[in-house]
Amino acid sequence: MEAPSGTPTSGSGAYSDDVDDDPYVSREAGTGEPDDPPLAMEAMRAVQILNPSGQVTMPRPARRRIMGVANQKGGVGKTTTAVNLAVALALHGNRVLVIDLDPQGNASTGLNVPHHAGVPDVYDCLIDSVPLAEVTQPVEGIPNLYCVPATIDLAGAEIELVSVVARESRLARAIAADPGEYDYIFIDCPPSLGLLTVNALVAAEEVLIPIQCEYYALEGLNQLLSNINLVKAHLNPALEVTTILLTMYDRRTRLADAVEQDVRNHFGDKVLNAVIPRNVRVSEAPSYGQSVMTYDPGSRGATSYFEAAQEIAERGAKVEGAR
Repeated sequence: MEAPSGTPTSGSGAYSDDVDDDPYVSREAGTGEPDDPPLAMEAMRAVQILNPSGQVTMPRPARRRIMGVANQKGGVGKTTTAVNLAVALALHGNRVLVIDLDPQGNASTGLNVPHHAGVPDVYDCLIDSVPLAEVTQPVEGIPNLYCVPATIDLAGAEIELVSVVARESRLARAIAADPGEYDYIFIDCPPSLGLLTVNALVAAEEVLIPIQCEYYALEGLNQLLSNINLVKAHLNPALEVTTILLTMYDRRTRLADAVEQDVRNHFGDKVLNAVIPRNVRVSEAPSYGQSVMTYDPGSRGATSYFEAAQEIAERGAKVEGAR
């Protein structure tokens, strides 16, 4: 699979960064999103997203889905996507595990899971073959959600894995041996194409690629897809790119629309209908150790991730049949 062909250069008129004429300025500064709905409607939306009844409102897959959230370009919303989709699915009746495979530990931060030096983490699984269950932590305040944190120790794992037997499949073996019954396992990959990302791709059955709605986001996509195909050919025949999520969409720019159309034309129905807008609440939430789903469930960012999670759940149910 190749990235979209004929990508215009930065000087191309098709990808002009002109801003559409729009006098509106969002109260969520810099988001470019329309006014939030009236408070009553926003409150109803928040209740729908938080699902206080705990009912299973998003269909559970017939078998466990392991999704690697990957893109070697940094800043496209990988961690934000992994965290918020996981929280949304867990709030609506699915059992979810997030594996933080990024040495920066941002997914652990976003879920408010301790990941300081000395905390048992995914590094212990990869290097010392510690069972996954021994390093898994429940996420406070969100039933059915668990996290395998990443500490600073993981920064050296790329080098240490070089001499380890079956280095590419260490994570896959740890997941296969884990007795936990999960509906979804999200693996948050680092922004690189090194051994940690290869471990994630070998362990996963599906790849979810967040693509920022900017021109540079399309650069390097060929390399990512090439690596996925190499892993598929030599290490994990079951691996498929199943989901593309457009992130950081700014409706004020023609560029965002051009990128969206280019991606949809190339990837077809793999692209979710839900699009994640630029939204300041999404950026603020991790500083409070929360996902946007719990930080501001009435915001447009939360609504968009809720819709994306619902779409992923419904697509999975259609393919395999919900139990």
